[in-house]
Amino acid sequence: MKLDKNNVFANLPSVLPDEIFQTLVHTQHVKIERIMSYGHGSEAGFWYDQDQAEWVLVLQGQAQLEFEDKVITLAAGDYLNIAAHIKHRIKWTTPSEPTLWLAIFYS
Repeated sequence: MKLDKNNVFANLPSVLPDEIFQTLVHTQHVKIERIMSYGHGSEAGFWYDQDQAEWVLVLQGQAQLEFEDKVITLAAGDYLNIAAHIKHRIKWTTPSEPTLWLAIFYS
């Protein structure tokens, strides 16, 4: 087995016209993504409705996640577990610095 050391904070772009989703690990039951946002939010009317649960951690920056019945603000260090098929969207992410997320999708 080849072991490669990486750093989740490495190679953060200074300009992000679009969010960047980078898969770090993907197996049959788990996917781990690094997500980079910079003032991004979900398009009007768009809702995530995923088949897998998602555990998300904000490593840097801030974000607001909107659910059908509430809005939750996350800052660096905050995490949230979202069950499968819970509709949610990104209301906003910090516009003055990159927001860096770690998302773990699991069955």
